[in-house]
Amino acid sequence: MVGKALTKALVHKGYNVIILTRDVSGKKNTQDVRYAQWDVANQQIDTAAIQSADYIIHLAGAGVVDKRWTDAYKKEIIESRTESSRLIIAALQNNSNKVKAIVSASAIGWYGADRNPEKAFTENDTADEGFLGNTCRLWEESIEPAESLGKRLVKLRIGIVLSNDGGALAEFKKPLGFGIAAILGSGNQIVSWVHIDDLCNLFIAAIENEAMHGSYNAVAPNPVSNKTLTLQLAKALKKKFYLPVHVPAFVLKAMMGGSSIEVLKSTTVSCKKILSTGFQFTFNSIEAALDNLAATDRH
Repeated sequence: MVGKALTKALVHKGYNVIILTRDVSGKKNTQDVRYAQWDVANQQIDTAAIQSADYIIHLAGAGVVDKRWTDAYKKEIIESRTESSRLIIAALQNNSNKVKAIVSASAIGWYGADRNPEKAFTENDTADEGFLGNTCRLWEESIEPAESLGKRLVKLRIGIVLSNDGGALAEFKKPLGFGIAAILGSGNQIVSWVHIDDLCNLFIAAIENEAMHGSYNAVAPNPVSNKTLTLQLAKALKKKFYLPVHVPAFVLKAMMGGSSIEVLKSTTVSCKKILSTGFQFTFNSIEAALDNLAATDRH
């Protein structure tokens, strides 16, 4: 989802994009976008792609809520991130290249649940000891050897991404199709969100602003409760007749297993550090973000 939107944004700004993919067959190269093969499991990569790149954006990773958290899938979640980092680092070590910077995705799963509701998490907070915190820590550590290779490294800890092309918003919309505004658990848990357009602009800022390095929270300035997000979405979609229904935590746990943690926990995350770089969000409020997405979805 992020990769497709980011590719469009980069091309719009005049960049040429090389997309690393597991299967190049059937993929059509254009003037602006071409495909190159990599095989993370066998640690193989198209070296010409690395040698021609000015920047690398690392987005690879199995979806955290795509499947139940079996031991096997937990292993896949971690290794899809760390092994792809290892391949990128090895390719940079073993091939002459002109890569100036690497921008790597991470996630606000780093922080775990709010410890003090009055205090938002900042980039200086240590990784939570739970599965998601550990995953994010290993993810970030796996790409950090890039710095010893002389590459500027930026890690974006991404919040809940709001997009019409999948992700969390699609799941929030489903019950509204039946006239139900499904409030998850108590509904009081704080959601630190970001509009897909702002997220793409954050990645581009990380490429272009040479003063940026280290970790940044990729979240909008005004996090909201799950209840506020759900009811605001119903309003934005012009759903005049809907019934707010609380989905109990035990039901979500039965349906989703361990990954229910993602939707039930409250995580209040600060974006002050990214704002201090001069970055300006287009969508500062949940109302503006959801109204925009509802309008573009209808078109």
